[in-house]
Amino acid sequence: MACVVARQDLRGPAVFVLETLAVAACYYAGGRLGLLRELTVAGAVVSPVWPPTGVAMACLLVFGLRCWVGIALGALLVLLYLTSLRWSSLGVLAGNTAAPVCGYLLLRRVGFRTDLSRLRDCLVLVFLGAFAAMLISSLTGAGLLVATGDLPGEDFGPVWLAWWVGDAMGVLLITPVLLVLLRRRAPPHWSSWLRWKEAVGLVVIAGFLVPVATRSEASLLFSIYPLLIWAALRFQLPGSMLCAVFASVMATISATDRIGPFAHLNDVEVMLNLQSFNGAMALTSLLLSAVITEQQNTRRSVERACQELVQVLEHLTAGEAGGRPPPRDAD
Repeated sequence: MACVVARQDLRGPAVFVLETLAVAACYYAGGRLGLLRELTVAGAVVSPVWPPTGVAMACLLVFGLRCWVGIALGALLVLLYLTSLRWSSLGVLAGNTAAPVCGYLLLRRVGFRTDLSRLRDCLVLVFLGAFAAMLISSLTGAGLLVATGDLPGEDFGPVWLAWWVGDAMGVLLITPVLLVLLRRRAPPHWSSWLRWKEAVGLVVIAGFLVPVATRSEASLLFSIYPLLIWAALRFQLPGSMLCAVFASVMATISATDRIGPFAHLNDVEVMLNLQSFNGAMALTSLLLSAVITEQQNTRRSVERACQELVQVLEHLTAGEAGGRPPPRDAD
C-alpha cells in the first residue's frame, strides 16, 4: 500500500514537468512562427500577429493556472533566441507572462466557457482576454524600450500600439482555434456526408479566393467576408476561425512582402490596414458564429422542452383514461 501511494505521489510532479515542457515548447514554436513575418514601426521590429499569446491563453484555459511556469519558460526561450539577457529582459519576461495570466483570471471571474457557444463568452474573450490583458505586455515592453534608451520617447505610441495589437490578434485568432482543436469530438451535424462535401467545397474556394484577394492590387480584401459568413453559418466556430486564420496568414505575408493592397503604403499604413483587416475578420468570425450557435442551442432546448411536454401530456391523458370508471349499460 505504501508503494502504491508513493508511486501516485511521484506521478503528480512528473505530469507537471511534462506539461510544463509541452507548454514551453508550444509557446516557443509559436514565437518562432510569429518571427517569420515582421513589420517595422518607428524603427522597431514587431510581429503583426504574435501567436504565443494565443497559445498561452489557450493553455491556461485548458490546463489551469499551473501552466504559468511553462509560459514563463517559453517566453524566456524566445528572448534568448532574440537577444542576450539583460535586466530589462526580465521585465519583458514578466510582462509576457503576466498578461495571459491576468487575462485568464479575468475570464474565470466572469464565468467564461471554453466551448465559446455563447455570445458573452466571445465578447469577454475579446475585451478582457485580448484587449484589456494584453495592455500589460505591450505597456511593459514599450516602456522598457524607452527606459533603456533603445526607443526614443516620441516613438512610444506607435510601437506600443503595434505591440498591443499584435498580442491581441494572437489571442483573437489563435486561442479560439486551439480551443476548437482540443475538443474531444466534432459537432454532431458534421457527421453528414453532404456537410463534408460542402466543407471540401469551402476549402477549395478559400484556397483560390483568399490568395487572389490578398495579392491583388485591386483592393479585393472585402471579398473574403462572404466566405467568413458562409463558414460561420454552416460550420460555426471551427469553420469560421480556420478560414479567418488562413486569410490572416495570407494577408500578413502580402503585407510583409509589400505586395497586393499593401504595395504602395508606408510602414504605419501597412500596420493599420493589416491589423484592421485581421481584427475585423476575427470579430466577424467569433461573434457571428457565437450568435448562430446560441440560436441553435436555444432552438434545441425549446424542441426538447416541447417533446417533454408532449410526453407528460400523453402520460396524463393515459392516466385519466385508465382511472375513469367503465360506462354502465342503460336499463
